[in-house]
Amino acid sequence: MEKRYFGTDGIRGRVGVAPITPDFMLRLGWAAGRALRHKNRNKVLIGKDTRISGYMFESALEAGLSAAGLNIALLGPMPTPGVAYLTRTLRASAGIVISASHNAFPDNGLKFFAHDGYKLADAVECEIEAALDEPLSTVGSAKLGKAERLVDASGRYIEFCKSTVPSNLTLRGIKLVVDCANGATYHIAPNVFTELGADVTAIGVNPDGLNINTDCGSTSPAALQAAVVAQGAHLGIAFDGDGDRVMMVNHRGELVDGDELLYIIATYRQRTGVGDTAVIGTQMSNVGLELALAEQGVTLHRVKVGDRYILERLQADRLQLGGESSGHIICLDKNTTGDGIIAALQVLLAMSDTGQSLDDLLSGMQKFPQHMINVPISEAFNINDCNPLQAAMRAAQQQLGKQGRILLRPSGTEPLIRVMVEGRDLAAVTMLAEELAEVVQRSVRL
Repeated sequence: MEKRYFGTDGIRGRVGVAPITPDFMLRLGWAAGRALRHKNRNKVLIGKDTRISGYMFESALEAGLSAAGLNIALLGPMPTPGVAYLTRTLRASAGIVISASHNAFPDNGLKFFAHDGYKLADAVECEIEAALDEPLSTVGSAKLGKAERLVDASGRYIEFCKSTVPSNLTLRGIKLVVDCANGATYHIAPNVFTELGADVTAIGVNPDGLNINTDCGSTSPAALQAAVVAQGAHLGIAFDGDGDRVMMVNHRGELVDGDELLYIIATYRQRTGVGDTAVIGTQMSNVGLELALAEQGVTLHRVKVGDRYILERLQADRLQLGGESSGHIICLDKNTTGDGIIAALQVLLAMSDTGQSLDDLLSGMQKFPQHMINVPISEAFNINDCNPLQAAMRAAQQQLGKQGRILLRPSGTEPLIRVMVEGRDLAAVTMLAEELAEVVQRSVRL
């Protein structure tokens, strides 16, 4: 069955435009309630980020789940990985996150977790979509679901995050700037690092429903970079709106991306004897990461872009660590999904245990220049069926030779074609990316 609504990371779109509407969310809550009931578990957790539309969709989902006979625990603002953890530890039927992740506030969406804290299997998503075609019916009044608010949700997740590093780890003497993107980590991440002893300055912690991911967070790190330099901090940490991504900034204000963080965690684990001989990256992972890991005896396996594909490969190969250059890092021995706070703690653990700075830990990795351009599209665009584009890609690859890569792919969350070119020469990489983006633009208009 081909899915109509679920993409690579749940359901996402513009608020008020189908399917991101209150009536659809009511029906989706009911359909999900039908599909996600698990044995004797009769409770679904609902968390959300801080965008204003979350209130509306929370109420609609609550009504639909109640009509299906499931109880609801409302978590309030909660990072996506926090919902995954709480779903598992509270023995819930499922967890739902109302979030559009790194997108701006006019967008919203849903992410689902099964009772075990992992994202839903394709078969379950298809089951939910099939139930959407059935007439909505309400269970008898005596069987309607009840809703309650879990008042200590944030405290539970804070303690869990701290439990993922050794109890003797202390961050005393480390000055951090933490940017929470005015999103779901605003009341959690600063407390985690403060309670571990760090001197924390928090920015992006004043959400108003409209400012999530706006000029802040992992997708817009300029404010964090400036703050780290101005305050003489040792480093900065930036999360996205729902807390499943992380980027860092060194003491000079230079960005450290997901590929570099993955390298630090993987090589530290390898040296301490707790890591695997392979990690999972994506088609977007920098060639420099692959070469640097190989020098440490670690193989990088690539999968399609999207954390669900990383997770599938981790589980299939029984591995622990994978991630994307965007900062979506999965430490499967710690949590069942990408977790920005836990990934940041793993990097801080490596720094504390070795006594090395971010720069020191990255000294064995040199990234290839990489240039990416997002080309907006208004309708489906098949890259493989566009002959002018295929010819341009072949010519560009011939120019790069074996010292570069070209990747064009549709975004899984936005109406965009992502054009990425990677090679040793930045000027050539930039020129080729711009030329290919132009071909895409011309082809879209045809």
